[in-house]
Amino acid sequence: MSESDPKQKLKELEARIAAAKGAKEDKPHQEEHYSQAQQGWRMVIEMVSGLGIGFGIGYGLDAVFGTQPFLMVLFTLLGFAAGVNVMMRTAKEFQTKQLASQAGENERERHGDGS
Repeated sequence: MSESDPKQKLKELEARIAAAKGAKEDKPHQEEHYSQAQQGWRMVIEMVSGLGIGFGIGYGLDAVFGTQPFLMVLFTLLGFAAGVNVMMRTAKEFQTKQLASQAGENERERHGDGS
């Protein structure tokens, strides 16, 4: 009896470890939350960089040509438009990835139920 008792305890311990690992892996919402925050910051940075680059180019050209507010305003607006364009492209990319992952999950669920 003393021979099987340590083996039984070891099996119980391994089962508890496996259950704890399984419980840890069932928390994708935390990773998803950080991923969505990163996506949001990426989009904000794209917008601000478009504005900053447009403003910088416009200000520099105004300093060279002496047309003080005209080119700065024009290139700031162009930078804003470019930032919105890049931001929309990024949003479409994220949407495509999300739809692909949802389709994969649905496919796994369908095959899991049918087997």
